[in-house]
Amino acid sequence: MVDATWGTGEPPRDVLGPVRGEPAFDADHPPRADLIADCVHCGFCLTTCPTYVLWGAEADSPRGRIYLMNSGLGGEPLSDSMVQHYDRCLGCMACVTACPSGVQYDRLIEDTRAQVERRHSRTPRDRALRAAIFALFPYPRRLRLLRGPLRAYQKSGLQDLVGRSGLLRRMAPSLAAMESLAPRLRKVPRPPKRVAARGRRRAVVGMLTGCVQSAFFPEVNSATVRVLAAEGCDVLIPPSQGCCGALSVHNGRKAEAQKFARRLIDTFEKLAMDYFVVNAAGCGSSLKEYDVLLADDPVYAARAAAFTAKVRDLAELLAELGPVAVRHPLPLSVAYHDACHLGHAQGVRTQPRALLAGIPELKLSEIADPELCCGSAGIWNVLNPEPAAELGDRKARNVLDTGADLLVTANPGCLMQVASAMQRQGAAMAMAHTAQVLDASIRNLGTDGLLSP
Repeated sequence: MVDATWGTGEPPRDVLGPVRGEPAFDADHPPRADLIADCVHCGFCLTTCPTYVLWGAEADSPRGRIYLMNSGLGGEPLSDSMVQHYDRCLGCMACVTACPSGVQYDRLIEDTRAQVERRHSRTPRDRALRAAIFALFPYPRRLRLLRGPLRAYQKSGLQDLVGRSGLLRRMAPSLAAMESLAPRLRKVPRPPKRVAARGRRRAVVGMLTGCVQSAFFPEVNSATVRVLAAEGCDVLIPPSQGCCGALSVHNGRKAEAQKFARRLIDTFEKLAMDYFVVNAAGCGSSLKEYDVLLADDPVYAARAAAFTAKVRDLAELLAELGPVAVRHPLPLSVAYHDACHLGHAQGVRTQPRALLAGIPELKLSEIADPELCCGSAGIWNVLNPEPAAELGDRKARNVLDTGADLLVTANPGCLMQVASAMQRQGAAMAMAHTAQVLDASIRNLGTDGLLSP
């Protein structure tokens, strides 16, 4: 374990070592020295950082990673040890919320990871795993092709047999993590290209259908469209849209993320839309930063800034417009989980709670330690299955302790992560996206659809 006093004294020798080889960072957007200087090493971030909570190692805390970034700017090489500590960061941004000095850790870790992906040579196994992940997850059509085989695998009973044997977990932990995360799939029709507002039109919105969301949670997209239409929005859903680039940018694959961003802007900017709506927290946080991602692009910089100004999370837009559709009672207790990239990265906390509280007879419960990530963090739970499981188990216990009937959150990764943790613990709880709860209330469906497995 690294000395817990690190941050005010000398760096631990097992982390940095002697200076040799090329400096860690090149001149292409390294972590900025002025942002690093904002960190006063006060330690307020420590109790909110999942990896520090797990291991108590200073190098696996936000201020520890910032110290390593500063060392890299000073000429230290990009060692395997240094990269390991950067890789262990979930990117949950709880430290950004906790920091009294306003340190922009989100900018620092994103720039650092882009440097790592360009300049560091990973092991063959790590390269192969990451290549497989990024050949699949950012491509909605490829993910949808998995639905048929996955449904057959689930319905055949083979999934339960593989889980009980533990063989996959021992031989291929990352593959086992992906297998355990996959939700039970149902047939749901894809939303049409355009849905008209019910009643007076109040806004025209473009909608992101997403990658994992469209493939594994299409019912969330369907509920989102119905809620928006009920609240007076024309909804535009071009089928040609692709990935927003969130997974790529959060993992240092900047050029790939820029490519996805340009394509999405090309698809939606020709539509006469007032807003661009997102119902997945991780996607929303990246979309709101397209202006930063494409700031150096002479063709797209201004277009990205104009696009970013229209981006809203679903709850954010509904709160902004104000409700017009009648809410019918839902007599149930709901535990609301703040997805990290909604609460910490976007600062959207009060809006979803207000929307849920506006449903008659619905009781809202808070979860203990809400600032701690569930361990999903994009693909972090696939790359780091064991610590992700620890964080998931902690979150699942806190959710179960609320005694709620239903867990509600706004990110597909969180839903899969907590469901998997509960399954490991032999427990169960119904889960839903905020849009599904609002949809059930507006359509007066009662609680059966929400609470059924």
